[in-house]
Amino acid sequence: MNAKTILVVDDDQSIADLLRDFLENDHFYVLTASNTEEAWEAFQQSAVDCLILDIMMPGENGFAFCRRIRAKSDVPILFLSARSADVDKIRGLTLGGDDYIVKTASPGEIVARVKAVLRRSASNQPPTETILEFGHLTLNLTTRELAVDGKNVMLTPKEYELLQLFLEHPRHVFSYDQLLDKLWDGVGDKHTVRVHLSRLREKIEANPNDPQYIVNVWGIGYRFEGG
Repeated sequence: MNAKTILVVDDDQSIADLLRDFLENDHFYVLTASNTEEAWEAFQQSAVDCLILDIMMPGENGFAFCRRIRAKSDVPILFLSARSADVDKIRGLTLGGDDYIVKTASPGEIVARVKAVLRRSASNQPPTETILEFGHLTLNLTTRELAVDGKNVMLTPKEYELLQLFLEHPRHVFSYDQLLDKLWDGVGDKHTVRVHLSRLREKIEANPNDPQYIVNVWGIGYRFEGG
């Protein structure tokens, strides 16, 4: 199996080199960039499987670069930042990040989080085309594509995983802890779930403020009403 390619974007060369050493030790192929222009060039020239993205860099910051990537690709993005405030974490997830890691995390933990997001985004696909249809939603499990009212809608890996889970278990109530265990390996909090669910609702609901598909079960979590 070919090694997965990880693009590390950080203007601190010591951090980039440390992550390269740990990732290569786990048989990843690693590209590094010290700013987003270098990262954009590398992203266009190589088949990148995952980005580790710093936020505070000279010139364009990581949030803006994430927005640029998301306009083109649903490649997994892990933010790596010295900023630990909830507002930064929520912003990163809202823009399309799949995880947010504070730089106090050990290199080993960061590698584990990379493996987790790659494992989820590359989950085994069915050998034959499988399609789930509910109301205006059509989710193709073979191609990992979503159509809403016949129009293709791009999902991030995390949004896809959430929608697939709900579509495969209509009317099943999932608690916050269950969703974190299934999709985030137990790492995260209610904010993590809420931000991703909010983004998903904006893409599938006619009125995200009055959802018809993914509804709140107050005090517990969420339920899919499409079935």
